[in-house]
Amino acid sequence: MSETTTLTIAAVQERVEAIFRKGGLNAVQAGALARVIVAGERDACKSHGVYRIEGALRTVKAGKVKPDAIPELLAQEGSAIVKVDAKGGFANPAFELGLPVLADRARTLGLAALVINDCTHFSALWPEVEGLTGEGLAGLVMCPGYATVAPTGGNKPLLGTNPFAFGWPRENKPPYVFDFATSVAARGEIELHRRAGKPLPEGWAIDAEGNPTTDPEAALAGAMLPFGGHKGSAIGTMVELLAGIMIGDLTSPEVLDYLGTTTLAPFHGELIIAFSPEKFAAGRPGNPFARAEVLFEAIVGQGARLPSQRRFVARAKSEAEGIVLNKTEMEQLDRLLALGLDAVA
Repeated sequence: MSETTTLTIAAVQERVEAIFRKGGLNAVQAGALARVIVAGERDACKSHGVYRIEGALRTVKAGKVKPDAIPELLAQEGSAIVKVDAKGGFANPAFELGLPVLADRARTLGLAALVINDCTHFSALWPEVEGLTGEGLAGLVMCPGYATVAPTGGNKPLLGTNPFAFGWPRENKPPYVFDFATSVAARGEIELHRRAGKPLPEGWAIDAEGNPTTDPEAALAGAMLPFGGHKGSAIGTMVELLAGIMIGDLTSPEVLDYLGTTTLAPFHGELIIAFSPEKFAAGRPGNPFARAEVLFEAIVGQGARLPSQRRFVARAKSEAEGIVLNKTEMEQLDRLLALGLDAVA
């Protein structure tokens, strides 16, 4: 096998979906999971690409997610709150089920929220955000995790990495999107440093005794730190309140109690809020999308880069030339396809 292999996006989707079917997932679960993983590889987001397959299968093997779940859209006629019961399955198929209803309600009412309960979430949030921007809507998406982050001034894991994402649609251009953990870095980034034998940057983590560390192993045994000190800590707490307590689902400490480990994908809820810029701007001068472009042009005009621009460049390259996987990644895919759940610990 050569050092790299280039596959079309469709070929990677087919292979990843086949791996999940081999692992016992039904078509609904396998298709949705494969789409977000392939999107990660397509956009050169390695920490959320094929690297995530094994963790998802490990969670299935541990019995902490239902691979045959069929999400259910709960009756909420006319309400701004759309609810989907993931039925113990992964969040991604639940989101795909709820998105059309959410988009319709947001266009009608001006804003609407999608609540996903009883789901396992392992992927980035930008696929959900881009689902909203693809409908011409702005949106916020958030979810807790499991307790791996110490609050500012604390010395033990309490908060999750608690990702928070936003998107704004743009005409004939990729949307304005940001998606970040409220910790200094995503836990997957620390794991990638561990695998590569690379030290962490200072200020990312503390060890089990609460001391600063650059050792990925010590960080994984200790706690990550919030970005921006008390500001990230406050935003992480907000996510616990809105996407955990408010929607009647688990907080990050409760997730860790349920799983008993950080090696499995977390089980909790997810909150997606959609906004119609046209509805909010109605009756006021100016087109909200045109006014947004003035702001974006001013940002770029100062030499700054809009968030996700590197990802969109990588996407265009993958769409034109295919997805490049290295030898280790191809061997992993072959092993998972051949062995299914037997390939994971």
